[in-house]
Amino acid sequence: MQTPVSVQDKKSFIQWFLNHYQLKKRESVWILNYIINHKNLLKNIHFVREAKYCPRGLIMTSHCSEEVPFRFYKKQLVTTDAEKSFHDIRMNQNEPLYIQLNFNKSHQNSYYAAVLVENPFIPDDYFITQQDRDAAKKILDLTVHEYQRTALKRKIDCALDEGDRQTFFELVEQLNGIDREKLNQPNS
Repeated sequence: MQTPVSVQDKKSFIQWFLNHYQLKKRESVWILNYIINHKNLLKNIHFVREAKYCPRGLIMTSHCSEEVPFRFYKKQLVTTDAEKSFHDIRMNQNEPLYIQLNFNKSHQNSYYAAVLVENPFIPDDYFITQQDRDAAKKILDLTVHEYQRTALKRKIDCALDEGDRQTFFELVEQLNGIDREKLNQPNS
């Protein structure tokens, strides 16, 4: 379990951020300044990655990043209207608000990392790419094939030990069949 980030650490980070980065929307600066001046609100602020998955998420971007300038997510609604977002933040200070800040090399920034918390709303399969799925399928297919080959080889050895020619030839044909099948699969 993660240690909660203190109100003072959040406030210090926001002040540092505002002193070092220029945001694409000036309203973002107003919102962040409002947040640092309201301790009750700061208690419910959580810095996360992928705020779009959160029930109440806010994404703000600096000029040095190519990401969207501003997005506010509330349940299934999304807005780029900073004034509506500010109104919601002001009226719902006791509800958790998840903030994602996009700026140059944010993933490598130690100040940001110090206030980031794990996003509990990211879907389970978020980090799994199609490439990961393909690699897992290849590994599984190879594992199943090797298991089948090993089992058939054991049975072939037993048939040889027992002198059972018919079973031996049937098992060798099965072994050759799964090997042919493997060779005919794409990307084997």
